[in-house]
Amino acid sequence: MKHARRLVAGTLAAGALALSLTGCGDSAAPTERLAAKTAQPTPEAGGATPSTASPTPAPGGASDEAYKKWGLTAPLQYAPKPAQKPQIPKPGPGKVPVIDRIPVPADDKVVFLTFDDGAEKDPEFLKMAADLKLPISMFLTDSVASSDYGHFEKIRDNGSSSTINNHTLTHPNLRTLSFEAQKKEICGQQERLEKRFGKRPPLFRPPFGNYNDDTLRAASECGVSSLVLWRVSMQINNFQYAEGSALKPGDIILAHFRGPSELKGATEIQMTTRMLQRIQEQGYRIGRLEDYL
Repeated sequence: MKHARRLVAGTLAAGALALSLTGCGDSAAPTERLAAKTAQPTPEAGGATPSTASPTPAPGGASDEAYKKWGLTAPLQYAPKPAQKPQIPKPGPGKVPVIDRIPVPADDKVVFLTFDDGAEKDPEFLKMAADLKLPISMFLTDSVASSDYGHFEKIRDNGSSSTINNHTLTHPNLRTLSFEAQKKEICGQQERLEKRFGKRPPLFRPPFGNYNDDTLRAASECGVSSLVLWRVSMQINNFQYAEGSALKPGDIILAHFRGPSELKGATEIQMTTRMLQRIQEQGYRIGRLEDYL
């Protein structure tokens, strides 16, 4: 009963915290939501063991000069794969866990990059992501990404260990749909991504951060291992935080594949550069989300 109450509270909290940018991809309403403040274990309860090595680019990472090309004043720092994965709360029977922050120790300053939808397919972004070897967890919506899935395949295969995950077929507000309709959205995209990319995605993100108990059951039945939300959203110039005014260790950062029409004239490159600058200014490294799940 307590678990159910937390889920209800979480979905209500998600609906109450709207982002300033509207929609994902070609969806205009409702507005994208900041992730719910889902209960997570403390480091004392069993977080990941931080690496004792000095923060250096991961093997196969960006060259020493790549950062200058893309408007950064210093090389990006990448977190190595942890020796031990964090302990994630176990979900109820027949459900998937909900994750909005990775439970790492308080002194492990690592954050994770996630990009949603797939409406924008900027060839310059392909160069940037490859040069910097950005480990991006991509959550793709079929209705906007499928016009050129090859674009996202190039990001996956650029040597950064980026991944392709599920963001539904058509980007609906899942809380308004029946269990069967939700399952069609989630399983349908699982099948299309598996057919196109050869692998059934393990991670799923609900559009707008909106989900309910049926979503957790449908995702489980579709072969999803985790429902991934976020605590920080990249806007055009700066972060928007679900709590506080700074990054926290383990934060999952939400960004979008968006172009000038939705970024008030800014490009995807400019938005991403500013995001990386903010990460550097706060002294954080970039980790690969899937290494921690």
